Amino acid sequence: MAAINQTSSFMRTKTSTSSPSSSSHRLITRASIHLPKISTANLDIFTPNIASNISMVQEMHKFSRITPKNPTLNPNVHPDHEVIMEKLYLILEAVSDRVEMHKNIGEQRNNWNSLLLTCINTITLSAATMAGIASVITSIPGAPLETLKLSSSFLYLAATGMLVIMNKIQPSQLAEEQRNAARLFKQLESEIKTKIAISQPTLNDVNDAMDKVLAIDRAYPLPLLGVMLEKFPAKVEPAVWWPEKTSSKRCNDKNGWSVELEEEMKEIIKVLEVKDKDDYIRLGEKALKLNKGLAVAGPLLTGLGAIGSGFLASSPHSSWAMVLGVMGGAMASVVNTIQHGGQVGMAFEMYRSNAGFFKMMQESIEANLKERDVGRRENGEVFEMKVALQLGRSLSELRDVAVSSSRNGKDIEEFGSKLF
Repeated sequence: MAAINQTSSFMRTKTSTSSPSSSSHRLITRASIHLPKISTANLDIFTPNIASNISMVQEMHKFSRITPKNPTLNPNVHPDHEVIMEKLYLILEAVSDRVEMHKNIGEQRNNWNSLLLTCINTITLSAATMAGIASVITSIPGAPLETLKLSSSFLYLAATGMLVIMNKIQPSQLAEEQRNAARLFKQLESEIKTKIAISQPTLNDVNDAMDKVLAIDRAYPLPLLGVMLEKFPAKVEPAVWWPEKTSSKRCNDKNGWSVELEEEMKEIIKVLEVKDKDDYIRLGEKALKLNKGLAVAGPLLTGLGAIGSGFLASSPHSSWAMVLGVMGGAMASVVNTIQHGGQVGMAFEMYRSNAGFFKMMQESIEANLKERDVGRRENGEVFEMKVALQLGRSLSELRDVAVSSSRNGKDIEEFGSKLF
């Protein structure tokens, strides 16, 4: 307020001392606004701050020009490492492609199972219906008896041929094989990506990834002719989709292993061998026997139906021919539905794959225990956690299973896995 009063008094003094000739400008003078002048003497204090801000912007520009940390683009990395990374990325691309291939082919072969089952059952029931109609109209003059007999026999023969092929390739089992292959390749894809992200891959990692790809290719082939897996093997064995020998890493001296951990892993091997793997082998054998019986019964019943249809109203035992013609087709449809609709082949492959999973765990544990140089084993604590996760147990539960196994000996009651 003091500043405003001082300014007002200054304006009144200025007006009173002005000459009469400037009276015409009083209005303008009184309307003039005089603002205080801003001193520029102290602006030098902002100069260091401005300079520091400019330097900070330049530093930020430098940081924005830094490329992501990628070993393949870093000029300081040895050329051999660039070649290793290039090979690993090529394997990763091939694995990603295989995931899609096995996924698509698995869906295709699952469609085979549904479509073939529907078609064969439709043909079989149509043939049985024709045989039943033909047996009814035998006493009607002018009835198309021969046409119905020939049509029924032809449909039965067609169903028999299609059923033999379907039982040979087992589409439901083929679809399960491709689902397993897609899952394993997806797992390998994640493993390679993790290795690239958190470690410095070596040539051993490249060879190991290549061996795993080829092992899965051998375990679950894509073609049907020549390399298709035997659908009715003489002996049920676990599926094997891992290479025979894997390279181990050099770690520290102790490496997380102890005598107690080694004994615990030995007991886990015994549990997996006695309970889990043997149980799935036993279930696989039962599924295989059932599948073999159904595979023989289906074509046999359709063949009997074709024979019965051919002898309708042409023999003194035409009643038996009618029974074969009608009942053979009906029973064949039931058998086909149980075998392929119930996907018995898929169940057999699932049991075989589960047994292979436990065999892989068993071999992995044995490989670590057989390695005398502790530094060349996987880290003991990490390995124990991996085994627990694969079996669906906590670390304390895994140790309890090992203690129970050592206490009971061969009379093991509890399974090692809680997942399946």
